[in-house]
Amino acid sequence: MTQRTPPPDGLVVVDKPSGFTSHDVVAKMRGIARTRRVGHAGTLDPMATGVLVLGIEKATKLLGHLALTEKEYLGTVRLGQSTVTDDAEGEVTSSADASGVTREAIDAGVAALTGDIMQVPSKVSAIKIDGKRSYARVRGGEDFDIPARPVTVSAFRVHDVRETTTDDGLAVVDLVVSVICSSGTYIRALARDLGAGLGVGGHLTALRRTRVGPYGLDAAKTLDQLQEELTVMPIAEAAAAAFPRWDVDERRAKLLTNGVRLDMPPQERAPVAVFGPDDRFLALVEERNGKAKSLAVFG
Repeated sequence: MTQRTPPPDGLVVVDKPSGFTSHDVVAKMRGIARTRRVGHAGTLDPMATGVLVLGIEKATKLLGHLALTEKEYLGTVRLGQSTVTDDAEGEVTSSADASGVTREAIDAGVAALTGDIMQVPSKVSAIKIDGKRSYARVRGGEDFDIPARPVTVSAFRVHDVRETTTDDGLAVVDLVVSVICSSGTYIRALARDLGAGLGVGGHLTALRRTRVGPYGLDAAKTLDQLQEELTVMPIAEAAAAAFPRWDVDERRAKLLTNGVRLDMPPQERAPVAVFGPDDRFLALVEERNGKAKSLAVFG
Protein backbone atom coordinates (compact mmCIF):
# COMPACT_ATOMS: atom_id res chain seq x y z
CA MET A 1 0.00 0.00 0.00
CA THR A 2 1.56 3.30 -1.15
CA GLN A 3 1.64 6.08 1.39
CA ARG A 4 0.13 9.36 0.22
CA THR A 5 2.57 12.28 0.10
CA PRO A 6 1.49 14.88 2.67
CA PRO A 7 0.42 18.25 1.22
CA PRO A 8 3.21 20.86 1.22
CA ASP A 9 3.28 23.90 3.50
CA GLY A 10 3.31 27.00 1.35
CA LEU A 11 1.52 29.57 -0.72
CA VAL A 12 -0.21 29.10 -4.05
CA VAL A 13 -0.71 32.20 -6.19
CA VAL A 14 -3.82 31.63 -8.31
CA ASP A 15 -4.95 33.59 -11.37
CA LYS A 16 -8.64 33.52 -10.41
CA PRO A 17 -11.10 33.15 -13.29
CA SER A 18 -14.17 35.35 -13.63
CA GLY A 19 -17.37 33.85 -12.21
CA PHE A 20 -15.63 32.08 -9.31
CA THR A 21 -15.96 33.27 -5.73
CA SER A 22 -12.82 33.19 -3.59
CA HIS A 23 -14.45 30.33 -1.66
CA ASP A 24 -14.95 28.42 -4.95
CA VAL A 25 -11.20 28.68 -5.58
CA VAL A 26 -10.42 27.45 -2.03
CA ALA A 27 -12.77 24.49 -2.53
CA LYS A 28 -11.07 23.62 -5.83
CA MET A 29 -7.63 23.86 -4.22
CA ARG A 30 -8.67 21.54 -1.38
CA GLY A 31 -9.28 18.89 -4.01
CA ILE A 32 -6.04 19.58 -5.89
CA ALA A 33 -3.86 19.65 -2.75
CA ARG A 34 -5.85 16.87 -1.03
CA THR A 35 -6.22 18.73 2.25
CA ARG A 36 -8.96 20.65 4.02
CA ARG A 37 -6.41 23.11 5.37
CA VAL A 38 -6.55 25.78 2.67
CA GLY A 39 -7.38 29.46 3.08
CA HIS A 40 -7.14 32.70 1.10
CA ALA A 41 -5.81 36.22 1.74
CA GLY A 42 -7.97 39.08 0.49
CA THR A 43 -11.30 38.28 -1.18
CA LEU A 44 -11.89 38.93 -4.89
CA ASP A 45 -15.43 39.54 -6.19
CA PRO A 46 -16.77 36.87 -8.58
CA MET A 47 -16.57 39.27 -11.55
CA ALA A 48 -12.89 40.02 -10.90
CA THR A 49 -9.93 38.00 -12.14
CA GLY A 50 -6.29 37.86 -11.15
CA VAL A 51 -4.09 37.32 -8.13
CA LEU A 52 -5.63 35.38 -5.25
CA VAL A 53 -3.13 34.15 -2.67
CA LEU A 54 -3.92 30.80 -1.04
CA GLY A 55 -2.19 29.16 1.92
CA ILE A 56 -1.86 25.40 2.35
CA GLU A 57 -1.34 23.66 5.69
CA LYS A 58 0.95 25.70 8.01
CA ALA A 59 1.00 28.60 5.55
CA THR A 60 -2.65 29.36 6.41
CA LYS A 61 -1.19 31.08 9.50
CA LEU A 62 0.51 33.61 7.20
CA LEU A 63 -2.68 34.67 5.46
CA GLY A 64 -4.07 37.11 8.02
CA HIS A 65 -0.84 39.07 7.86
CA LEU A 66 -0.60 38.94 4.07
CA ALA A 67 -4.17 40.21 3.69
CA LEU A 68 -3.08 43.58 5.07
CA THR A 69 -0.55 44.28 2.31
CA GLU A 70 -0.82 46.68 -0.65
CA LYS A 71 -2.73 45.60 -3.75
CA GLU A 72 -2.64 46.60 -7.41
CA TYR A 73 -5.47 46.47 -9.97
CA LEU A 74 -6.26 47.10 -13.64
CA GLY A 75 -9.91 47.86 -14.37
CA THR A 76 -12.52 49.55 -16.54
CA VAL A 77 -14.84 52.23 -15.17
CA ARG A 78 -18.00 53.14 -17.09
CA LEU A 79 -19.21 56.72 -16.63
CA GLY A 80 -22.91 57.32 -17.31
CA GLN A 81 -24.51 54.44 -15.43
CA SER A 82 -24.86 53.59 -11.74
CA THR A 83 -25.72 50.07 -10.56
CA VAL A 84 -26.98 48.59 -7.31
CA THR A 85 -23.69 46.71 -6.78
CA ASP A 86 -21.38 49.45 -8.18
CA ASP A 87 -20.23 46.91 -10.78
CA ALA A 88 -21.56 45.25 -13.95
CA GLU A 89 -23.24 42.41 -12.03
CA GLY A 90 -25.95 44.64 -10.58
CA GLU A 91 -28.96 46.19 -12.27
CA VAL A 92 -28.67 49.77 -13.52
CA THR A 93 -30.25 52.23 -11.09
CA SER A 94 -29.66 55.50 -13.00
CA SER A 95 -28.31 56.65 -16.36
CA ALA A 96 -26.97 59.95 -17.71
CA ASP A 97 -25.39 61.17 -20.95
CA ALA A 98 -21.63 61.20 -20.25
CA SER A 99 -20.51 62.59 -23.62
CA GLY A 100 -19.91 66.05 -22.14
CA VAL A 101 -17.46 64.86 -19.48
CA THR A 102 -14.02 66.31 -20.25
CA ARG A 103 -10.62 64.70 -19.68
CA GLU A 104 -9.76 67.59 -17.36
CA ALA A 105 -12.81 66.85 -15.21
CA ILE A 106 -11.93 63.13 -15.15
CA ASP A 107 -8.35 63.89 -14.07
CA ALA A 108 -9.59 66.22 -11.32
CA GLY A 109 -12.05 63.56 -10.11
CA VAL A 110 -9.30 60.92 -10.04
CA ALA A 111 -6.97 63.27 -8.14
CA ALA A 112 -9.68 63.85 -5.50
CA LEU A 113 -9.84 60.08 -4.92
CA THR A 114 -6.06 59.65 -4.60
CA GLY A 115 -4.14 59.63 -1.31
CA ASP A 116 -5.58 59.08 2.17
CA ILE A 117 -9.36 59.20 1.69
CA MET A 118 -12.55 58.22 3.50
CA GLN A 119 -14.45 55.58 1.53
CA VAL A 120 -17.94 54.17 2.00
CA PRO A 121 -17.76 50.47 1.01
CA SER A 122 -20.27 49.12 -1.50
CA LYS A 123 -23.52 48.00 0.11
CA VAL A 124 -23.40 44.67 -1.71
CA SER A 125 -20.20 43.61 0.06
CA ALA A 126 -19.05 41.30 2.83
CA ILE A 127 -18.65 44.17 5.32
CA LYS A 128 -20.35 43.32 8.62
CA ILE A 129 -22.85 45.82 10.00
CA ASP A 130 -23.85 44.92 13.58
CA GLY A 131 -22.65 41.36 12.99
CA LYS A 132 -24.57 40.84 9.73
CA ARG A 133 -23.08 40.88 6.22
CA SER A 134 -24.01 44.01 4.29
CA TYR A 135 -25.07 42.04 1.19
CA ALA A 136 -27.45 39.97 3.35
CA ARG A 137 -29.08 43.17 4.63
CA VAL A 138 -29.50 44.40 1.03
CA ARG A 139 -31.12 41.12 0.00
CA GLY A 140 -33.44 41.38 2.98
CA GLY A 141 -34.62 44.77 1.76
CA GLU A 142 -33.15 46.71 4.67
CA ASP A 143 -32.36 50.42 4.44
CA PHE A 144 -29.08 51.18 6.21
CA ASP A 145 -25.89 53.20 6.00
CA ILE A 146 -22.30 51.95 6.04
CA PRO A 147 -19.88 54.29 7.80
CA ALA A 148 -16.97 55.63 5.78
CA ARG A 149 -13.55 54.28 6.68
CA PRO A 150 -10.01 55.41 5.92
CA VAL A 151 -8.19 53.83 2.97
CA THR A 152 -5.07 54.80 1.04
CA VAL A 153 -5.04 55.05 -2.75
CA SER A 154 -1.32 55.36 -3.53
CA ALA A 155 -1.88 55.66 -7.28
CA PHE A 156 -5.00 56.06 -9.46
CA ARG A 157 -4.22 56.52 -13.16
CA VAL A 158 -6.32 56.75 -16.32
CA HIS A 159 -4.66 55.02 -19.28
CA ASP A 160 -7.40 55.26 -21.92
CA VAL A 161 -10.67 57.14 -22.44
CA ARG A 162 -13.20 55.64 -24.86
CA GLU A 163 -16.59 57.11 -25.76
CA THR A 164 -19.14 54.49 -26.68
CA THR A 165 -22.90 53.96 -26.93
CA THR A 166 -24.93 51.34 -25.06
CA ASP A 167 -27.47 49.10 -26.79
CA ASP A 168 -30.24 51.48 -25.77
CA GLY A 169 -28.47 54.51 -27.25
CA LEU A 170 -26.93 56.04 -24.12
CA ALA A 171 -23.61 57.87 -24.59
CA VAL A 172 -21.18 56.53 -21.96
CA VAL A 173 -17.43 56.85 -21.37
CA ASP A 174 -15.21 53.87 -20.51
CA LEU A 175 -11.97 54.53 -18.63
CA VAL A 176 -9.13 52.01 -18.44
CA VAL A 177 -7.55 52.64 -15.04
CA SER A 178 -4.88 51.23 -12.74
CA VAL A 179 -5.00 51.49 -8.95
CA ILE A 180 -2.47 50.80 -6.19
CA CYS A 181 -4.17 50.82 -2.80
CA SER A 182 -4.28 49.62 0.77
CA SER A 183 -6.13 46.56 1.98
CA GLY A 184 -9.86 47.16 2.35
CA THR A 185 -10.16 49.55 -0.60
CA TYR A 186 -13.12 48.84 -2.90
CA ILE A 187 -12.30 49.58 -6.55
CA ARG A 188 -16.00 49.52 -7.44
CA ALA A 189 -16.55 52.18 -4.76
CA LEU A 190 -13.88 54.30 -6.48
CA ALA A 191 -15.78 53.85 -9.77
CA ARG A 192 -19.05 54.81 -8.04
CA ASP A 193 -17.54 57.89 -6.37
CA LEU A 194 -15.74 59.05 -9.52
CA GLY A 195 -19.00 58.90 -11.50
CA ALA A 196 -20.94 60.61 -8.70
CA GLY A 197 -18.37 63.41 -8.49
CA LEU A 198 -18.68 63.97 -12.25
CA GLY A 199 -22.48 64.09 -11.98
CA VAL A 200 -23.16 61.17 -14.36
CA GLY A 201 -22.80 58.10 -12.14
CA GLY A 202 -20.33 55.29 -12.64
CA HIS A 203 -19.65 51.61 -12.07
CA LEU A 204 -16.93 49.04 -12.62
CA THR A 205 -17.25 46.83 -15.71
CA ALA A 206 -14.01 44.82 -15.45
CA LEU A 207 -11.37 44.24 -12.78
CA ARG A 208 -8.10 42.31 -12.70
CA ARG A 209 -5.91 42.18 -9.61
CA THR A 210 -2.31 42.21 -10.76
CA ARG A 211 -0.52 42.13 -7.39
CA VAL A 212 -1.00 41.33 -3.69
CA GLY A 213 2.02 42.52 -1.70
CA PRO A 214 5.09 41.02 -3.41
CA TYR A 215 3.11 38.38 -5.34
CA GLY A 216 2.21 39.34 -8.91
CA LEU A 217 0.65 37.76 -11.98
CA ASP A 218 4.09 36.51 -13.05
CA ALA A 219 3.93 34.05 -10.13
CA ALA A 220 0.26 33.13 -10.65
CA LYS A 221 -1.09 29.91 -12.17
CA THR A 222 -4.56 29.13 -13.46
CA LEU A 223 -6.61 26.42 -11.76
CA ASP A 224 -6.16 24.23 -14.86
CA GLN A 225 -2.37 24.61 -14.63
CA LEU A 226 -2.44 23.80 -10.92
CA GLN A 227 -4.58 20.73 -11.62
CA GLU A 228 -1.83 19.54 -13.98
CA GLU A 229 1.01 20.44 -11.60
CA LEU A 230 0.59 21.86 -8.11
CA THR A 231 3.08 24.73 -7.84
CA VAL A 232 3.62 25.74 -4.20
CA MET A 233 5.86 28.56 -3.01
CA PRO A 234 7.64 27.11 0.05
CA ILE A 235 6.61 28.83 3.26
CA ALA A 236 10.15 30.13 3.96
CA GLU A 237 10.41 31.68 0.48
CA ALA A 238 6.93 33.21 0.81
CA ALA A 239 7.74 34.76 4.20
CA ALA A 240 11.10 36.11 3.00
CA ALA A 241 9.38 37.81 0.05
CA ALA A 242 6.63 39.42 2.12
CA PHE A 243 8.19 40.46 5.44
CA PRO A 244 11.39 42.00 6.82
CA ARG A 245 13.90 39.30 7.77
CA TRP A 246 15.71 38.68 11.10
CA ASP A 247 18.29 35.89 11.29
CA VAL A 248 19.08 34.29 14.67
CA ASP A 249 21.56 31.62 15.81
CA GLU A 250 20.59 28.13 17.02
CA ARG A 251 20.50 29.10 20.70
CA ARG A 252 18.13 32.01 20.12
CA ALA A 253 16.10 29.94 17.66
CA LYS A 254 15.39 27.38 20.42
CA LEU A 255 14.54 30.09 22.94
CA LEU A 256 12.19 31.83 20.51
CA THR A 257 10.28 28.68 19.51
CA ASN A 258 9.90 27.85 23.23
CA GLY A 259 8.12 31.12 23.87
CA VAL A 260 10.99 33.20 25.29
CA ARG A 261 10.74 36.89 24.37
CA LEU A 262 14.15 37.78 22.96
CA ASP A 263 15.69 41.23 22.70
CA MET A 264 14.93 42.38 19.19
CA PRO A 265 16.68 44.91 16.94
CA PRO A 266 14.46 47.79 15.75
CA GLN A 267 12.55 47.12 12.51
CA GLU A 268 11.01 49.49 9.98
CA ARG A 269 7.76 47.54 9.76
CA ALA A 270 5.99 44.55 11.23
CA PRO A 271 5.55 41.66 11.30
CA VAL A 272 9.10 40.33 10.93
CA ALA A 273 10.01 36.85 9.64
CA VAL A 274 12.56 35.10 11.87
CA PHE A 275 14.97 32.61 10.31
CA GLY A 276 17.29 30.20 12.08
CA PRO A 277 20.34 28.32 10.80
CA ASP A 278 19.98 26.49 7.46
CA ASP A 279 17.48 29.14 6.33
CA ARG A 280 14.78 27.59 8.54
CA PHE A 281 11.67 29.79 8.89
CA LEU A 282 10.82 29.92 12.58
CA ALA A 283 8.16 32.52 13.31
CA LEU A 284 6.45 35.81 12.59
CA VAL A 285 7.09 38.31 15.38
CA GLU A 286 6.50 41.94 16.22
CA GLU A 287 8.48 44.22 18.49
CA ARG A 288 6.95 45.05 21.86
CA ASN A 289 9.03 47.20 24.24
CA GLY A 290 12.25 46.00 22.60
CA LYS A 291 11.24 42.31 22.82
CA ALA A 292 10.05 39.92 20.12
CA LYS A 293 6.42 38.93 20.58
CA SER A 294 5.47 35.86 18.54
CA LEU A 295 2.45 36.19 16.26
CA ALA A 296 2.75 32.71 14.75
CA VAL A 297 5.36 29.98 15.23
CA PHE A 298 6.34 27.69 12.35
CA GLY A 299 9.72 26.18 13.25
